Amino acid sequence: MPRKKDGMLFELLPRPTKGDDGQPLLYPRPAIGFKYTMRAVDDFCNKYRGMSSGDLTRLFETFLDAASWLMRDGSRIETPLGSFAPKLRLDGDYTDPEKVQSKNVSFAGIEFIPSQRFEQSVEEKIFHGYRKKQEVIERHPLSDPDELEEALQKSMFSGFTTVQRFCYYSGLRYRSGKRFLDNLCKGEVPRLQKEKEGQTNHYRLIVDSKSKV
Repeated sequence: MPRKKDGMLFELLPRPTKGDDGQPLLYPRPAIGFKYTMRAVDDFCNKYRGMSSGDLTRLFETFLDAASWLMRDGSRIETPLGSFAPKLRLDGDYTDPEKVQSKNVSFAGIEFIPSQRFEQSVEEKIFHGYRKKQEVIERHPLSDPDELEEALQKSMFSGFTTVQRFCYYSGLRYRSGKRFLDNLCKGEVPRLQKEKEGQTNHYRLIVDSKSKV
């Protein structure tokens, strides 16, 4: 059978969990590493969507400023792309609401929920389906402290990581990755603070720590 030459290129990576045959279960992700800058998207809209040069950039800059003002009281912004809302976090584990004060709450980032229209639009434009890279990317568990440190840094987004995300970069099994992160939450000067958001533990950097990350 001739090899497929069009469609979205994807690669297969192993998950921490294993299948019935004892081998890691696989998951796909887009294999292309190219990123479009705001300038590139602006140029595309100028050439192919009838917009004046710079209009899209100015639109996004205006939206960033306006949305920041409108969300400052906790409001959610709904757009054709999806909805945006501020996320909050507590500075520790609490079970008694009476013990939580205003000073215990801080900003934790932006929650983005893509709209069904946006998702459908992307899916509709993948005209030629998908094509697979031939090799499966192997992820060997890291053991060197410097390599684990690098994996930890790579797994950090918006100041926190999760066990699953860290395991992806380190190649460790879930239990080993969790043990590694939990150990960084201990000691006289812990590097991480564990916070539960929903069903997921977030390991957040302690800013005042003398951490490498």
